[in-house]
Amino acid sequence: MFKRHKSLASERKRELISSRATRSILKNDLRNFHSLSQLILSAGPLRSAAAVKHVKTTHFEIEILDAHTRKQICIVDKMTQKSTIHDVKQKFHKACPKWYPSRIGLQLERGGPFLKDYVTIQSIATSSIVTLYFTDLGRQVSWTTVFLAEYTGPLLIYFLFYLRIPYIYDMKESSRRLRHPVVHLACFCHCLHYIRYLLETLFVHKVSAGHTPLKNLIKSCAFYWGFTSWIAYYINHPQYTPPSFGNRQVIVSAINFLICEAGNHFINVVLAHPNHTGNNACFPTPNYNPFTWMFFLVSCPNYTYEIGSWISFTVMTQTLPVGIFTLLQETKCVHQNNVCKEKRKENF
Repeated sequence: MFKRHKSLASERKRELISSRATRSILKNDLRNFHSLSQLILSAGPLRSAAAVKHVKTTHFEIEILDAHTRKQICIVDKMTQKSTIHDVKQKFHKACPKWYPSRIGLQLERGGPFLKDYVTIQSIATSSIVTLYFTDLGRQVSWTTVFLAEYTGPLLIYFLFYLRIPYIYDMKESSRRLRHPVVHLACFCHCLHYIRYLLETLFVHKVSAGHTPLKNLIKSCAFYWGFTSWIAYYINHPQYTPPSFGNRQVIVSAINFLICEAGNHFINVVLAHPNHTGNNACFPTPNYNPFTWMFFLVSCPNYTYEIGSWISFTVMTQTLPVGIFTLLQETKCVHQNNVCKEKRKENF
């Protein structure tokens, strides 16, 4: 009996010890769970691991051959898909320093068109090796230099004839004959025309950063400087005959000349700073300025005003050289206006 009672007491003691152990384990588990939950909450929301993208970059080798002899000049390597012809020219210049980028012409085929600087390698590549043909474009000058030379020359040349330098006219005849007022007015109008050109080239026009062969500069200067010499020689000659209808013809022509010059300037300002977006951003619509209403009739009114200025100058001076120059300018302006019209149709 005593043994049985003793066994029961020991069993109860074991159960009590096991229950206490169980409680302590539960308490420890609760503490661990609480600390774990606090850690998770403090860490914030779970973020997915960023996926690592392995982008394979395709490199191209540009083989440059001479367009005349088909001999290899150099190989430009490590060109990416986003590389442009401009980048190729820069590396080509590093490999061959005697050819600077502006005189490098690259073609896909011999005799084909020259590739523009903005053309990407990806757009012309059919494999990892691209063959281009090189042509030396010769000495190049910037378009800004061309325009400044074109317009500065006539301005200075006309002044030389207006001052009647002894090497040009006979001094006795020049001193004996007084100048007609139209001679002074013609000098003012002619200088105003080219001064406007120079100021617009420097401050209004967005001249392209491209280049043109030196021979084009020589042709343009020969044309403008030569005609200016011919025109100025006749108008400032001591035996110059004033217009047939006198002051009325001169005044009306001068007013029309100034109106056309003002219209040309305002149109150039509008074309240089368009307020439109979209494909037709380069072709503004008429606004509150009356000079812009010419857009209703023609695509590029600046050429219309240019022709009007020279027609007015021709009537005002009534000289043959001015008339011939006006006719050539009209042909040039009509051609440029047609090109402008075609570009406008493509954008619409």
